Amino acid sequence: MAEVLVLVEHSGGEVKKITNELLTAAARLGEPAAVVVASPGIAGKLRDRLAAYGAVKIYIAESEEVDRYLTAPAVGVLAALVASVRPVAVILAASPDGKEIAGKLAVRTGSGLLSDVVELAADGTATHSVFGGSYLAKSRATTPVAVITVRAGAIEPRQTPGAATEQPIEIPAVSARTAKVLERRLIEGGDRPELTEASVVVSGGRGVGSADNFRVVEKLADALGAAVGASRAAVDSGYYPHQFQVGQTGKTVSPQLYVALGISGAIQHRAGMQTSHTIVAVNKDPQAPIFEIADFGVVGDLFTIAHQLTEIVTIRKS
Repeated sequence: MAEVLVLVEHSGGEVKKITNELLTAAARLGEPAAVVVASPGIAGKLRDRLAAYGAVKIYIAESEEVDRYLTAPAVGVLAALVASVRPVAVILAASPDGKEIAGKLAVRTGSGLLSDVVELAADGTATHSVFGGSYLAKSRATTPVAVITVRAGAIEPRQTPGAATEQPIEIPAVSARTAKVLERRLIEGGDRPELTEASVVVSGGRGVGSADNFRVVEKLADALGAAVGASRAAVDSGYYPHQFQVGQTGKTVSPQLYVALGISGAIQHRAGMQTSHTIVAVNKDPQAPIFEIADFGVVGDLFTIAHQLTEIVTIRKS
């Protein structure tokens, strides 16, 4: 069975949830082979999780040079592997970095590119959610190798133990003309879970009214142990930082529980969260589009309801 390369998404020595989904998708096409591009010592911390989700092989490309560039090392490693092992496909996360790597890799290897996939069939047919989730489109690469980016939360991850045989590989030299990273600054995220990794997300929209009022969203999120999100309208209004935006032009999330406070449910926002398992919406407008996809809807004042929810959750946890 042909290999399917999966570029591993990781942070702080831990595998990101999207990688589990990518390995599950890869198993539909062939034998999942995880590709770890990282600084020395990272791959060993990831092995058990990669094995648990079906990695038959792990290609380890470690070097101090990795952190000095953005996407160039990953593109070089994947291009070299495509040439040497002839995989049936290369699967990456549909993140900003993942899409950039996929585009460069497709050009360098002459491969077909299937972007922002939400479902993948065994014959390589990909399903895309387009126009903000209004339509589904299907496509399939006609080249020997398909480069595929998969939207976070679209594939339900399944644990299937794999051999995870490790194979070290070299990172090809990066062009001297490639821009180098001079400095990295971590975004202070506090103790809340990362937005795309969280199992519970509480988001606020224009209805929250101000940056100060966003505390009501944060308090409910903290009571639930959730991540905080925001709609584009809230971000554009200056209520919350851009890195927490959920939607078509922000981050895509698919938590077990998504709570939308004061979010009307414009199609751009729904495109980034409509695959959530359970959606709870609170809005004073009974005609708000968010209610069309909500599993539970509450028509009323979000401040009153969010405060009551926070109190109830706090009491039950004590």
